[in-house]
Amino acid sequence: MARSRFLPDNFTLYLVATVVLASLLPASGRFAQGLEVATTVAVSLLFFLHGAKLSRQAIVAGIGHWRLHLVVVASTFLLFPLLGWALRPVLEPLVTRELYVGILYLCALPATVQSAIAFVSMARGNIPAAVCSASASTLLGVVFTPLLVGLLLGQSAAMGDPLQAVGRIGLQLLLPFVVGHLMRPLIAGFLQRRAAVMKVVDQSSILLVVYAAFSHAVIDGLWSTVPPGALAGLLLVCAVLLALVLTLTTWGARRMGFSKEDEITIVFCGSKKSLVSGVPMANVLFAANVAGAIVLPLMLFHQLQLMVCGVLAARYARRVVPVLDATVAGAVGTKA
Repeated sequence: MARSRFLPDNFTLYLVATVVLASLLPASGRFAQGLEVATTVAVSLLFFLHGAKLSRQAIVAGIGHWRLHLVVVASTFLLFPLLGWALRPVLEPLVTRELYVGILYLCALPATVQSAIAFVSMARGNIPAAVCSASASTLLGVVFTPLLVGLLLGQSAAMGDPLQAVGRIGLQLLLPFVVGHLMRPLIAGFLQRRAAVMKVVDQSSILLVVYAAFSHAVIDGLWSTVPPGALAGLLLVCAVLLALVLTLTTWGARRMGFSKEDEITIVFCGSKKSLVSGVPMANVLFAANVAGAIVLPLMLFHQLQLMVCGVLAARYARRVVPVLDATVAGAVGTKA
């Protein structure tokens, strides 16, 4: 029996279990010190594998749709931060100050890669452009995210110098990514034959970082400072933010005359925020005692975007596509 699209996926359930484990049995002492080293290695391995899996052919195939890519980048790194900043008088009273910092951090993150491409494929959108746009967003996030966080949060002691943060992220995330991509000709076949193992490595790396971050936060009293009402308010804030971005990207794509296939790509690539990039970046950008609270909005938004975009992708997929349009959609893309 197929699982309902409204139910959480297995990875989300693993995330919840990890948070529960960290809440009941947080890492401390020498174990916490060893865990910090392990998370650094795991995150570097994660981005090495993402670099190795990125196809250069897919980049070349999608890179020509520059108008589409500009719209996605604007949505990811301009629209989201503007909404998070402009709506502060409405959003902050619904949550605690720490959770609102997490919302601003969420707004500064790059887009997802895997889920955005999966939804574009499901909705019969422009897949090559989606691959290029989502991958470019990940790379741009290495520079844009720490700078945006510094701009949105001001001189936050928890974060430090944004320029130094760019250097740390470049060393821990971008360098392994580039090395992995350069080694792709040698290891791509190996990774493809062991796709299931690579998925386990991906997810295990994220779960390890989440456990470490929440362990620090729990020891510092996370759950005593986050009342149940704030969690309910956080759910509402994430829902409002996602609804606004989905509405604005859909409206903008149609006003600018993009094809339906490109509209789909803009909507799904421009409305996503990456848990895969966000959790490791928070581990680099913020002090250990605040990282847990900061990634909590991202974890909630992650599940919400999967459920909502699953319904939206199914609706797009049911549309009637003329035979000629279906044949040339992937090659033509935008209405130049």
